[in-house]
Amino acid sequence: MYVHDTIAAISTPPGNGGIGIVRISGEQAADIATAIFKPVCNGGLISHRFYFGVVTDPMDGDVIDESMAVLMRAPRSYTREDVFEIHCHGGMLVVDQVLSLCLKHGARLADPGEFTRRAFLNGRIDLVQAESVMDIISSKSEAALRLAQHQREGLLSRRIEEIHKDLLHALALVEAYIDFPEDDLGEADLSSIFDRVQSARIIIDNLLSGFDDGRVLREGISVLIIGKPNAGKSSLLNRLLNENRAIVTHIPGTTRDIIEETLNIGGLPVRLLDSAGIRHTDDLVEQEGIRRALDKIPQADLVLFVMDASHSFDQEDQLIFEGLKESRLIGVLNKSDLPPKLELPEYCQGMTCVPISAHTGEGVDLLRDHICRCFLHGSAIDSREFIAISRARHHDALVSAESILQRFLQGIQVKVELELLAVDLREALRAVGSVTGQSTPDDILDVIFSSFCIGK
Repeated sequence: MYVHDTIAAISTPPGNGGIGIVRISGEQAADIATAIFKPVCNGGLISHRFYFGVVTDPMDGDVIDESMAVLMRAPRSYTREDVFEIHCHGGMLVVDQVLSLCLKHGARLADPGEFTRRAFLNGRIDLVQAESVMDIISSKSEAALRLAQHQREGLLSRRIEEIHKDLLHALALVEAYIDFPEDDLGEADLSSIFDRVQSARIIIDNLLSGFDDGRVLREGISVLIIGKPNAGKSSLLNRLLNENRAIVTHIPGTTRDIIEETLNIGGLPVRLLDSAGIRHTDDLVEQEGIRRALDKIPQADLVLFVMDASHSFDQEDQLIFEGLKESRLIGVLNKSDLPPKLELPEYCQGMTCVPISAHTGEGVDLLRDHICRCFLHGSAIDSREFIAISRARHHDALVSAESILQRFLQGIQVKVELELLAVDLREALRAVGSVTGQSTPDDILDVIFSSFCIGK
């Protein structure tokens, strides 16, 4: 990647809108600004001030659009380079013409995520903060947004830095004992080294323990509603969504295909799937719906097994339950507003069950709470003070570091040679450093930033 050239891109979503923003970053940003933007007031562009003016093509003097524009001189900009932004009308043609004008005057089209990558390469943010930019953009709930904001603000990075400092101090002590004879430093005091490394390992363990909560906040979960026809699956979907999304009738087999909707439950992004009722049928269309429902079972993070509490538990219920044994499962005892007749057999006694009435809404809030607590624990439920890793890349790096440090601590106890202990510490430092980008290979950086949108 060229880091000294000038890049340009449209930073607003494609399509028509009130405002379209074209962003330019690099050494030629100010020259391009002077060439194509003419402020109404006389004089040059003062950094970090918005100006009203017109974007014109210097070749023929044609006015492309009236706009607002701002020049941000390095290093006080997003990329720590000179940045020029043009805020024009949001029509697709207008924005494209402004971008083409920038490219004509020396900029090149930015790669996906290149503005944020330059911010990282120029030391304005670390890799965790860079990744949090996309998490902020794609957040599906307030809790996920707060977690991403915590990472953008550097709260997670500071935890990683604590680990890094402890390991670096421990390595310095180990190397000092290696490089200097014992008659200068005395016998190696490994207890202080052990304590430093143990402190780092505890922080790593705490971060790893929050990974599942962080991941589901960022990615969300899929919840499959399954059961016999007329158990109330579609009614439950409608009640959870607070709208009549699915058709509900007294005729069995009304739902033929997977109905998918998204919602927020207690800060948890949820992809909710209603499925065809499971039963024996000769209807080919209904058979296909049942097949699709069964195919979704192993893919779902949670299954809501809806049973009709006003009827007895029968063979069809048993067959459905048998197919859910490997799933994370909540039994939903629907129609609690009717006289109860359902008695669960002994082999179902370990299943968490929530009585509800999809008709009246009774018990549905309790069901929402159970869904949330299946995946979020402790401070993650509130999330205001929740700091956690949320990406598999962070998790894998810290798992590797934790394993190496465990080996190091065992090595101290059995008095492994100091040279081998130093090797372990260097490997652990590389693993920890890869989280924030201190030791991340370029090919990994390419993968990370390629997932960004162009213009960010």
